[in-house]
Amino acid sequence: MIHQAGGKTAFVFAGGGSFGAIQVGMLGALLAHGVQPDLVVGASVGALNGAYFAGNPTLQGVRQLEQLWCGMKRSTVFPMSLRRVAGMFSHSSSLADASGLRALIAQHLPFERLEQAALALHVVATGQLHGEAVCLSSGPAVDAILASCAIPAIFPAVQLGGRYLIDGAIAGNTPVSTAAALGASRLIVLPTGYACALSAPPTSAIGCALHALNMLMAHQLVQDLELLADRPDLEVLTVPPLCPLSASAYDFSRAAELIERAGQSTRRWLEQGGLERQNIPGALRPHTD
Repeated sequence: MIHQAGGKTAFVFAGGGSFGAIQVGMLGALLAHGVQPDLVVGASVGALNGAYFAGNPTLQGVRQLEQLWCGMKRSTVFPMSLRRVAGMFSHSSSLADASGLRALIAQHLPFERLEQAALALHVVATGQLHGEAVCLSSGPAVDAILASCAIPAIFPAVQLGGRYLIDGAIAGNTPVSTAAALGASRLIVLPTGYACALSAPPTSAIGCALHALNMLMAHQLVQDLELLADRPDLEVLTVPPLCPLSASAYDFSRAAELIERAGQSTRRWLEQGGLERQNIPGALRPHTD
């Protein structure tokens, strides 16, 4: 399909824990190739990346986002304490304190409200009580991003607009249908994929949970892309995620490596005409390395 003149292009950011670094490499390659969106839609860690990019949608902005990722630490994003772990058996609904992630978002985000971003920005969260997808397009940006990143049992829900909101991945990790409903006719999806080349399961409880969630999200994305494949009014292009991938979605120490690999693989995809083909990457389907 040829993109129609005047149609809107959306960058759609998936979730994936520390694999969010992969999207930074994808972004750099897309922008260097001259690809620019009109709007941004993100869920889970994709909401964080999408928000930073929407605030400064330039190569300089991507470089700043890369610096942020390369400085991230697990202890900042997932601060744990014996008190909170013990609280899981009494009155606490989460393992980790979200204050570190909140501070990280607030410190670097160049705007306070979603509607103040340079590009139209839409953050997808999930209603905790009924499971509905909630698209946030205005209001406090940090709260919206934090809600979209609130992995159940790991982070507490965020109360916003009279609703309890949790991770956008629960309602639909890659909100391609939301982007289409917002008027985009061309969707460029940035998935994170999952660790397909592990030799053994992750050793931590959170690592196991994130690995399972990433596989679930990849499979859901395939289903969503298949449902949209027959729409003649919509062009859906999916940047291939890294494969093979043996890192942990709970390990932030490999951000620089993931960014570099994703940049290289995305450049190859672009050079080979990736923007002309609406293929669903095989790396999103169940496979071995």
